[in-house]
Amino acid sequence: MEKKGFLDKFDLKFIAWNVVLAVVVGVLLLVVLIWWLRGYTQHGVEVEVSDVRGMVVAEAEPVLGAQGLHLVVIDSTYSDKVPFGSIVEQDPKPWSHAKHGRAVYVTINATTKRQVVMPNLQDISYRQAETTLRGLGLEVDTVYDYEPSAFRDLVLDVRIDGESVQPGDKLPVGTTVRLVVGFGKGTQQVEVPVVMGMTLRDARSLLLNRHLTVGAVYYDEPEQEGVEQYVYSQSPAAGEMLLEGETVTLRLSKDIEKSARSTSNPETEEDVFF
Repeated sequence: MEKKGFLDKFDLKFIAWNVVLAVVVGVLLLVVLIWWLRGYTQHGVEVEVSDVRGMVVAEAEPVLGAQGLHLVVIDSTYSDKVPFGSIVEQDPKPWSHAKHGRAVYVTINATTKRQVVMPNLQDISYRQAETTLRGLGLEVDTVYDYEPSAFRDLVLDVRIDGESVQPGDKLPVGTTVRLVVGFGKGTQQVEVPVVMGMTLRDARSLLLNRHLTVGAVYYDEPEQEGVEQYVYSQSPAAGEMLLEGETVTLRLSKDIEKSARSTSNPETEEDVFF
């Protein structure tokens, strides 16, 4: 009897064919998977990106959407050279090519003008005040209003259309303001008005209207943003006569009742102050 080997020729052929078949099937599956992934991810499909600069977001979204792209706002800036809310920059750039489904990142011009906070410019030179205001993006009128003051060439007030602007007020960039500058003491005497019970803002406005200025200001409590304090003592007292441009010293408190008591007892003003 002929002794068979561990594997005869038939078995070897069968195994070889199975190996070849497995390799072929594996290659076919890999090719199919690659083609499916290419189709699923839109591999190699690109579109020409439209120029959406100058459009608002609501206009640009459907334009990009028709190309299979979507818009994402990533930043805002401010310029008075282009319409508010319009797109000023985009990435990818206009007319470049981008893959289908990609995001287009845009920067828009702010919908409102940027605002700046008015600094305290009182008692500094008008030249320094001009530099400060222009550095903030505000325009300064080349015409000044001159009023009596204890010192020459110092800023007494900042106004817009005749209305005082107080430190801390917010103004849109590009706003034109006018400086009120002191020219020294006047020759006329004026009566000191009653500023008891007023805020510092209102007291300063009234004194300026009488050609007087606020001198030293004292607070019983530290200043706090959003918390008003009221005048409860003034020196010189109301009714006294001063030369135009002279100053009135004020003391303020958050306790409005304190100022009310001082108003009802004006004869004690000097005692309260000192």
